[in-house]
Amino acid sequence: QLQLVESGGGLVQPGGSLRLSCAASGFTLDHYAMGWFRQAPGKEREGILCLSDGDTNTYYADSVKGRFTVSRSVNNYAVYLQMNSLEPEDTGVYYCNRNPPRDEYWGQGTQVTVSS
Repeated sequence: QLQLVESGGGLVQPGGSLRLSCAASGFTLDHYAMGWFRQAPGKEREGILCLSDGDTNTYYADSVKGRFTVSRSVNNYAVYLQMNSLEPEDTGVYYCNRNPPRDEYWGQGTQVTVSS
């Protein structure tokens, strides 16, 4: 079964850091552009980061630029989202998917809550 599973979320204080993981099963990620998406409470899901296939280009939404970075695992079975200087506005459920996203790859996401 082809699926993506997110993990690593949690409760963190403003200014803190978290590292999210997106693990693939059934396929490797090396030939795909991959994205991280976020759904804040009461808002629609939005794309915040995209890593091109070949890792030659990365797109950052203005809201996360300079604070978040994305990378792939060496074995191409995972992508990671390093989040630094977290703000309360970063609270939400975080998902990974191919970019453009495919319906069949949406997982449960991982909850990130930034609060003091």
